[in-house]
Amino acid sequence: MSEPDKNIEFRQLNGIALAYLGDGVYEVFVRRHLIDQGIVRPNQLQHRATKYVSAKAQAGLIALMEEDNLLTDEEEYFFKRGRNSKSYTHAKNTSVVTYRISTGFEALFGFLSLSGQEDRLAELAQWCIDQVEAGRVVYEK
Repeated sequence: MSEPDKNIEFRQLNGIALAYLGDGVYEVFVRRHLIDQGIVRPNQLQHRATKYVSAKAQAGLIALMEEDNLLTDEEEYFFKRGRNSKSYTHAKNTSVVTYRISTGFEALFGFLSLSGQEDRLAELAQWCIDQVEAGRVVYEK
């Protein structure tokens, strides 16, 4: 498949499909980070990962990205595409607004993965991990 054909396909995917992939892509970065820190017990891994991958954490990270003017116009477009997608599911223990914002976060990561922007993907994932580690993520009360 030629490069333009790939671009057409991912650009035609709906925001929920992008978010489906992006959820897994971002979680792999987080899991790798936790393993690299020497955390190996499954329940500790799961508990610690929540700081990074929960809907509340992802919504907080997007707010920081916007505050720091970190996203390109195209990245912002794919975030909004995911955020505005109609979803028939929702996360437990969070508002609909927070869940939709986190869906946009995941769609952004899905877009970066499918468009082959591996360096940018790694850069943003590390930035997110750094923000959580620094305590900059604002959680919904």
